[in-house]
Amino acid sequence: MLSILTWIIIITVINGLLAFAGLIFFFNSHKTNRILILLVSFTTGALIGGAFFHFIPESLEKLTIIQTTSITIIGFILFLFLEKILYWRHCHDGKCDEHPFTYLLLYGDAVHNFVDGLIIAASFLISIPFGFITSLLVLIHELPQEISDLGVLVYGGLTKRKALFYNFLAQLTSVLGGILGYFYLSLKDQAIFLLPLSAGGFLYIAISDLIPEIFKEKNITKLTINLIFIILGLGVLISAKILAG
Repeated sequence: MLSILTWIIIITVINGLLAFAGLIFFFNSHKTNRILILLVSFTTGALIGGAFFHFIPESLEKLTIIQTTSITIIGFILFLFLEKILYWRHCHDGKCDEHPFTYLLLYGDAVHNFVDGLIIAASFLISIPFGFITSLLVLIHELPQEISDLGVLVYGGLTKRKALFYNFLAQLTSVLGGILGYFYLSLKDQAIFLLPLSAGGFLYIAISDLIPEIFKEKNITKLTINLIFIILGLGVLISAKILAG
C-alpha cells in the first residue's frame, strides 16, 4: 500500500502533466490560428472566475474582508509593476516579440498551483478517500485552464516548445506545494495570503491584457463568439466551485 506522501507526489505530478494537454490543439497550424483568440477568451473568463469564485471566497474563510480586499489590490498593483518591468526588458520601440502578459500568466499560475499542492496535501492528510475526491476536483478545473493558458502563451509570442516548457514548470509548483504541505501543514494557513494576491494578479491580466486583445475584433459575429467563450470560462470555474461544495 502506497504511503500518503507517495500519493501526494503522484497526484501533483499528474497535475503537472496537465500542462501538455494543450498539445491537442497544435497539430494543425491553420486551425491553431483560428482558435487562439477563443482560448484567450476562455482564459479571460477562467481568470475572472478563479479570482471571484475560488481565491477570494477561500481567502474570506480565514481573512477579513478588509484584509482580502487590500491584498487583492496589492496583487493587482504588483502585477502592474511586474508588467512594466517585463515591458522594459522584452519590448523595444513599442514592439514585443514576447508580450509581458505571457510571463505574468506564468507567475500567477505558478502561485495558484503551489496553493493547489498545499490543498491536495491537506486533503490526503485528512484521509486518502478525501484526498482523491479533492484531487479529482482540482484536476477537473485545471484541465480546461491549462489548455487555454497554452493558447494564450503562444498568442503572446512564445514558441510552442517554449510555451509548453514554461507552462510545465509553472504547473510543477504543485509538487513543491504538496511536499511542503505534507511536512509543514501549517504552511497551508500561511499560504492563505497568496490566494487574494493571485486573485489580484489574475484580475489584472484579464482586465489589462486579455480583454483589450479580445475587443480588437471588429466583426460582430466573431466578437459575440469571443464573449460566449468568456462566459464558458466563467461557467467552468463556477461549476468547479459548486462541485467542490
